[in-house]
Amino acid sequence: MTYGPVREGAPIRVLVVDDDFRVADVHARYVRRVPGFEVAGIAHTAAEAVEMAGRLRPHLALLDQYLPDAPGTSIAPRLGCDVIMLTAAAERAVVREAMRRGVVNYLVKPFNENDLAERLRAYARFHGQLGGDRALDQAEIDRAVRVLHEGDRVDAAMRKGRSSQTARLVIDAVRAAGEPVTAADVAARLGISRATAQRYLSDLAADGRVAVGLRYGTTGRPEHLYRRPAPE
Repeated sequence: MTYGPVREGAPIRVLVVDDDFRVADVHARYVRRVPGFEVAGIAHTAAEAVEMAGRLRPHLALLDQYLPDAPGTSIAPRLGCDVIMLTAAAERAVVREAMRRGVVNYLVKPFNENDLAERLRAYARFHGQLGGDRALDQAEIDRAVRVLHEGDRVDAAMRKGRSSQTARLVIDAVRAAGEPVTAADVAARLGISRATAQRYLSDLAADGRVAVGLRYGTTGRPEHLYRRPAPE
């Protein structure tokens, strides 16, 4: 059983699975700090993870390999959601098994908050690109796969004269808004000029990191509205 796409504007629900209570709490705290995500629950055993997944219907599980009652890879297909492994297990056989069982990403402990946040933001874009019911062409499929594994390294494709830190703040402002926003809205949130916000938003929209639409008023030019990437 799988639990379907995220409704536009709704958070991505995450099940955190780790046998160490303190580590699980740290991972949950990391998740809560990424706009667009929420913690659906925390499990500490394989059996608890399977039960909670069936009851809470998360979109994504962050799964440890070393659980007291069964390896994480053995339950990955039973969770009914996408899985990112967060584990100290770096053996080739474990990684191969995880990939065979449909794990979408793999992060080896120890890692820092930004390492996980990059993968979560990449997953959000991946999930958005594969939403909806229409068929995809090959280029769209290739782009979704590439997005899933490229992380969220804004500076990799930054235009000359742009700041990766400002770009990250603009992305986070759009994703945290919960509704489409204008360049003026983003400028007000961040304390930057409207022209600066507009330049960054235009670049980010061209790169597919935010989605853009138009709002038509009674007079004047249509206004651009920016939001989290969503299914067409």
